Amino acid sequence: MAETLGSLCDKLTIIKLKQWHSEDKLKLQSLDKQEEQLKTEIDEFFCAALSGEIPFERLTFDSNKIYQKAGNEVRDIIGSVGEVFSNLTEVNCKLWHEQEKVYDFEKVPPSEKDKVVKQLAILNLERNKCIDKINENLCLMLKNKISKS
Repeated sequence: MAETLGSLCDKLTIIKLKQWHSEDKLKLQSLDKQEEQLKTEIDEFFCAALSGEIPFERLTFDSNKIYQKAGNEVRDIIGSVGEVFSNLTEVNCKLWHEQEKVYDFEKVPPSEKDKVVKQLAILNLERNKCIDKINENLCLMLKNKISKS
């Protein structure tokens, strides 16, 4: 997948979740290094986008998920980059905890298994919508900047 602001933000939320859930000092050191690298990469990406160094068509990389929409409704994602980033963080947190159930899937009661799988699918769709919306917001911001110039 090509790197976009949305995909970099997604990676950062996952690093933060790993840090939150780890107590291993060596893993935490590695995660701290990854976090710093990602923050730098996000800053550099944003500056390059603002300066026009990144071609406009490379600022987005839509997920273009193909799925059955009936029965898989996903809420609309709206708001500023910060608001959507916050939504992405929340979705990834929910996704983390839902995925934890899969690691011990034999312990999930049979009547709940379909619900877990369905929730994972819905959360992944929502996650992708957040990533796409962050990218879309960045493009809109840049278009506004260009039109004012």
